[in-house]
Amino acid sequence: MTIHANDNRSREMKPPVASEGVVGWIRKNLFDGWFNSILTLVVLALLVDVVPPFVRWALIDSHWLPSGAGCQEGPGACWSVITGNLRFILFGFYPHDLHWRPLLAMIILVALLFYSRNRKHWHKALLWSWVTGMVLMGILLRGGVLGLAVVESAQWGGLPLTLLLAVFGLTGAYPLGVLLALGRASRMRAVKTLCIVYIEMIRGVPLISLLFMSSVVFPLFLPEGVTVNKILRAQAAIILFTAAYIAEVVRGGLQAISRGQYEAAESLGLNYYLTMRLIVLPQALKIVIPPSVSILISAFKDTSLVVIIALYDLLKTTKTALSDPKWMGFSAEAYIFLALIYFFCCYFMSNYSRRMERELDRNL
Repeated sequence: MTIHANDNRSREMKPPVASEGVVGWIRKNLFDGWFNSILTLVVLALLVDVVPPFVRWALIDSHWLPSGAGCQEGPGACWSVITGNLRFILFGFYPHDLHWRPLLAMIILVALLFYSRNRKHWHKALLWSWVTGMVLMGILLRGGVLGLAVVESAQWGGLPLTLLLAVFGLTGAYPLGVLLALGRASRMRAVKTLCIVYIEMIRGVPLISLLFMSSVVFPLFLPEGVTVNKILRAQAAIILFTAAYIAEVVRGGLQAISRGQYEAAESLGLNYYLTMRLIVLPQALKIVIPPSVSILISAFKDTSLVVIIALYDLLKTTKTALSDPKWMGFSAEAYIFLALIYFFCCYFMSNYSRRMERELDRNL
């Protein structure tokens, strides 16, 4: 009986508070050694010096009324530059009374993106959902059918234009990049040479030059009276530019696949197409998820460069709103709002990539 009582008491014993719970976490992560302790104290001092003034500027003394009254006198942030110009920043020169159309188009696009996050939905129905969604978005933005007034693409702008350039640009660039990577790794000399020339030529010039060529040079080669929409030209430039970088990342993934995988496919009698589709590409694309997403995030942020060819994306509409003398001096608030939008979109892509890595990791 004494032995059992001692066993029960030993099971009830808990580790010291200093090594468990909040206190233990703080000691382990913040004050583990003299260097970490000094670094923690320095960071805390900086936070105490920076955070309270920022909170006071951004929230306590800030102004939110769309009229902007009091912004010039008060010391706080003037968020009125956002509330007073929100519809123009988001939709640009799209007719004011028709803003519900680009808003509904964005809702459809976001709904498709969220629905596509689940890999269980990756079947033919998803493909048709995207086709239907793209048709609906085109009808809503362009109009001309179902009694909707026509809105020329020159009036498109703001967040819908940024999302369209980003989503469809990245969607088109990735499969093209995979094909270029396969072509560069091909044994056919002509195909390999063409892919190498394309990849190295595109990677050797900045995106701005491609946008200028699509906007200024490309129309010179078209027959008289024939024009191509400026948005489509910018979209093509973004796709061609991003695909070259994706190709090199995917090529690295292909080189990481051991020769034994190819030999196993040959022993099973699989041809080149089935070998790549069923064995090689699934492994290679899983390996290169992190660098691929990094390139896609960079490409998403690079869509703001279309401002140089007079497309009113989210950045351009924000800068146009700030050109009003009434809002001069309040660019910090506008660019903070802009940065939050870009951060949210980039974080969504990064978070989804981490989730996909976990789902595809067979070692877990």
